[in-house]
Amino acid sequence: MIAAIICAMSLAVFAQFFVWYCRSILAPSRNVSLSDRVREVTGITNQDVAPDDFNRLLQLVRLCPERGDDRSEIRAVGLYYRILAILKGVSIMAGPRVAEWADHERRDCSYFAAVALDRRISYSRDLFTQQISDRI
Repeated sequence: MIAAIICAMSLAVFAQFFVWYCRSILAPSRNVSLSDRVREVTGITNQDVAPDDFNRLLQLVRLCPERGDDRSEIRAVGLYYRILAILKGVSIMAGPRVAEWADHERRDCSYFAAVALDRRISYSRDLFTQQISDRI
């Protein structure tokens, strides 16, 4: 019985650290404004990104060449987004405040994906420019 309690407590602490880790990944992206390129590619007209845009933005991110330094962050935020989607579905019983919080966090995840797309597009352009300059 004590082992089960220790296991449950460990899982709860791990979940709490995972949420803190994901929120620490999302925080810096809130201060980044999206470039015109990303707005044009994604159809985002202003700085607001819908919570349900995450999967579409993530597909666009995966089409771009990897930078190598953001793969683990994108995976963690993707898992966090899926957990939040489940939480939002279950939040009918918990109340509207939980659903509002989950939507806010999902919006932050979508904005993070848009910022990651912007970075990868810039990286792709830099790679292309470097390849062209190497050939000349």
